[in-house]
This record gives sequence, structure tokens and C-alpha cells, in this order.
Amino acid sequence: MANRKEFYFPSSDGKTQIHAVEWAPDGEPAGVYQIAHGVAEYALRYEPFAEFLNSKGFVVVANDHIGHGLSVAEGAAALYFGDKDGWTHVVDDMYALRNRTAQEYPSLPYILMGHSMGSFLARTYLIRYPGTVTAAIIMGTGQQPGFMVAGGKLAAKYFGKKTGFDKFNATVDNLAFGAYNKPFEPKRTNYDWLSANEENVDKYIADPLCGGQATTGLFLEMLGGIGFIGKPSNLAKMDMNTPVLFISGAMDPVGDLGKGATKAYESFKKAGVRDVELKLYPGLRHEILNEKEKDQVYADIWAWVEKRV
Repeated sequence: MANRKEFYFPSSDGKTQIHAVEWAPDGEPAGVYQIAHGVAEYALRYEPFAEFLNSKGFVVVANDHIGHGLSVAEGAAALYFGDKDGWTHVVDDMYALRNRTAQEYPSLPYILMGHSMGSFLARTYLIRYPGTVTAAIIMGTGQQPGFMVAGGKLAAKYFGKKTGFDKFNATVDNLAFGAYNKPFEPKRTNYDWLSANEENVDKYIADPLCGGQATTGLFLEMLGGIGFIGKPSNLAKMDMNTPVLFISGAMDPVGDLGKGATKAYESFKKAGVRDVELKLYPGLRHEILNEKEKDQVYADIWAWVEKRV
């Protein structure tokens, strides 16, 4: 793509070079849209959506999080955030990309979107860096009860000490992902939960930078982040004037088939966010940008963004 550039910048972990992508529109840009991807995927998967936003005059940026895509340090495990403060480093890297991009395109509206694990990262970002984005889109998110997060952390710590935090553990992986396919039995693949669009699922399975075996340490870090964003005292630190859209498939198991996404939306309302909306798509699963109905999803996101910028 003619207007795509790829570059690297140093991670706040002091070890990793973060791979990032920028898609620029033809002509004068009207705004910036930053994407935080999910677990076991990477920034360039969002190119079709980026091209759509380019057609609306928006610059799009995204980076591969630590341990994902092309942001894996030499000798480091893939799908691992590192030995200490990994979640913090990943959010700080998102903020570094935001600052770098805002310097290049000052005074433009700036939208942040996070999908799946990226939705939990974006929610952490809104708490830690309030007021630094114009609006936020939280896609494919969920809201796990405190006892489940605590139980998951105990299991991840136990197995991490036993087999290594930078290693895959089947028991922990099963606790994290094992139930996702249950609503779609009899299953065709282990990734049916991602999408009702079989072509998308097959592309994901065939992609060497997708899937793979996530480390126990990654789950531990993610559970820590999910615990952090579940606390009302942390939500109170957000800028309540930042508009937020929650958007998910109603059959997304990450969002407990709509119930978890609704709980997350309600927690923002309760916290006092002044402009917060929820949109659930009947029949759609986790990757709503890759379903057959994606044109409708694109259009709805754009309609929401356009109203706010």
C-alpha cells in the first residue's frame, strides 16, 4: 500500500524494539485513529479497516505489543510481556506511539480503539492517561468477576513457578480459552469462536504471526490488568468527558455473549462517563471487523466517530 510506512521505536521495557505501522490518507488528514490489537495477533491485520479510515481522511497507527508480531526481542519468548511490569510497559508503549503520532499531526482529533486484549489495554490507558485522547472505542471486551480474576491469577502463579512464566502451560491455557468454543459445538476448528466467517478463521490459522501458544506470564499480566480496570476507584481516575463506545458481537464469548460487554459499559456509566454507548451485533462473534457483515460495523464506527470529531 503506497501510503503505509513501518517503523520501530524503543519499548519502555528497555529491551524490545516496538514494530509500528502508519497508514496515511491522500491529502490533508482530518484526524488520527490508533489501534491496540488483541492477544496472539498483530497490527497489520487491521490494514483493511485502516484503508477504510484513510478513505475518510484519517491517519491510522498501530503497534505490535511486546512479544507479538515483529515486536519480539532477540532471545525473548513470543507471547510474553516480560518478567516484570509487562502490562504497564505495553500501555506505556501505546502512550509513546500516541505522543509520537500527535507530534507529527498536532491539534487533530485523536481516537483510541482497543480490540480484545487491546480493549483491556485501552481501558487501562483511559485510567492511566486521562484526557489524552478525544474519544475511545472498546471492542470485543468483557468484564470478569473479581473472584474469577483472583482464581485465575492463583493458577497462573502456581503453574508459572512450576513450568516457567515464559512457557506455555496447557492447564492455564485451557482455563483462559477452553470455554470459548463451547457455544459453537460441534466445532470445525479450535478458533470457531473468533468469527462466524469461516474464511477469516482459516486465514487466522494459516497466519504464522497469529495464534500460537501464549505464555503463563502473559495470562498473569492480563489478569492483573483486568483486575485493575474492574476497580471503581481506578475508573474514577478517567476523564469523564472522553466519549466511549463499547462495541461487540452478541455471540462473542470474550464478552460472555454480550453480558460481559454490557457489564463493562454499565461500569463506565456508573463511574460517571458522560457520553458512553453500547452496540451489540446479533449473531456476530469476537472479530467483528472480520465478519461478513464488516461493512455495517465499519459504517457504524465511522458514524459514531464523525459525530464526535
